Amino acid sequence: MQDTVNTSVKILLAYDIIPETQESYYQYMLGEMVPRIQSLGLGMEMAWHTAFGNYPIRLVVFVAESRAIADNVLNSGEWNEMEARLQQYVMNYSKRVVKYQNKFQF
Repeated sequence: MQDTVNTSVKILLAYDIIPETQESYYQYMLGEMVPRIQSLGLGMEMAWHTAFGNYPIRLVVFVAESRAIADNVLNSGEWNEMEARLQQYVMNYSKRVVKYQNKFQF
């Protein structure tokens, strides 16, 4: 049986950027949220932009070395604060934690 506590996981954030907040969104994500998340122990793996289709416009992927680390970050007051602020700039927001696979995951 595999030890799921020590298995890397991805945190997938999917959403649409509210057009009127696009500049503020980028300033917040790149200038504040991503560096703070990285300081909490998560790594940013990638960000995807949907150019065509009925999918969220943005998919941002963070990686944690274990589910325990991901849970600690996601249950922290700092995460809750960052997530609430992000939601001022986006709509149709969803968050998922999935077992790490070295391929595109949605």
